[in-house]
Amino acid sequence: MTPTLTRAPGRQAPARRRSMGERRRGTLITWLFLAPALLLFLYFKFIPMLEGLRMSFFEVRPYLGDRWVGLDNYRAIVSDGEFLSAIWHSAVLALGTTAGSLVLGLGLALLIEGPARYLWFVRTAAFLPVVTTMAAVAEVWRIMYHPGDTGALNSVLGWISLDPQPFLASEDSSLLSIMGMSIWRGTPYDMMIFLAGLVGVDRTLYEAAAVDGASTWARLRHITLPALRPVFWILFTLAAIRGLRVFVEVYVLTNGGPNGSSEVLMTLIYKLGLQRGELGVAAAGSIVLFAATLVLTVLVQSLRRRQAS
Repeated sequence: MTPTLTRAPGRQAPARRRSMGERRRGTLITWLFLAPALLLFLYFKFIPMLEGLRMSFFEVRPYLGDRWVGLDNYRAIVSDGEFLSAIWHSAVLALGTTAGSLVLGLGLALLIEGPARYLWFVRTAAFLPVVTTMAAVAEVWRIMYHPGDTGALNSVLGWISLDPQPFLASEDSSLLSIMGMSIWRGTPYDMMIFLAGLVGVDRTLYEAAAVDGASTWARLRHITLPALRPVFWILFTLAAIRGLRVFVEVYVLTNGGPNGSSEVLMTLIYKLGLQRGELGVAAAGSIVLFAATLVLTVLVQSLRRRQAS
C-alpha cells in the first residue's frame, strides 16, 4: 500500500488569518494616507456644495435669518431673460471652444508627431499657454484686443489693408473674441493628449496602407481617426466642461459686457451672489450649472460606451 500524506487542517487556518490581517492592515494604511486629502476635499468642496444646495431653497438674509422659499429661486432663474441669455452664451462659448481646440489640437499633433530630437522644443513652446496663469493670459489678450488703430491685432490687420475691428468693444464680436482666446489656450492641452494617443497607433497599419497605395487622407481617415476615438471622447468631455465653467477670461476681458453680450453663467452667478447680494438665486444658478455639467458628462460617457459595444 502506498502511504498518503494529508495536510494538518490546523496549519492552513493561521496562514489564512495572517493574510487577511495583512490585507486589512494594508487597507488601513491606504486610508490613513488618503485621510488628509479626503478631509480637505470634505471641508473645502463637499460641505460647501451641500451648503449651496441648501441655500438654493432659501432667501439668504445675513443677520436676519434665512427664509424658506422652496423652488422660487429656480423659477426666477428659468423666467429671467438675463439668465437665459447667459445660458445661451455659455453653450455657444463651450461649443465653439471645444470644436476649435479639438480641430487645431489634432492638426498640431499630426504636424509635430515624430521621433525627431528638435520636436521636444516645439512641443514645450506650444504647451506654454496652458501653464500660464489665466488672469495673465487674459490681460495680455485684452491689451492685444485694443479697438484703436494702435492695438496689436488691429496693427496687424492694417498691414493687410483691413479696417480696425472693435473686438471686445462690440456686442457682435465680444463673445467671438473671448472664444478665440480660449481656443488659443486650450489647443496645446488637446495637442498633448492627441500626441499621447498617437503613440499607441500601430505603425504597421501605416506601412501596410502605404504598400496598398493609400493616400495620406485615406490613412488619416481609416487608421488615425478610428484609433483616436477614445481620445476624442475624453477631450470632448473635458473641453465642454471647461467651456461651461469659463469665468476668469470673461471677467478680465469684458466682465460680461458690453450690455451683457458676453455674460456667461459663472460671471452672472458671481454678480448675483457677491455684488447684488442675491445669494439664494446665485446658489440655485450654481446647482443648475452643476447639473448641466453632470448631465453632459453622463451623456458623453453613455454614448462612448454604446459606440464601443
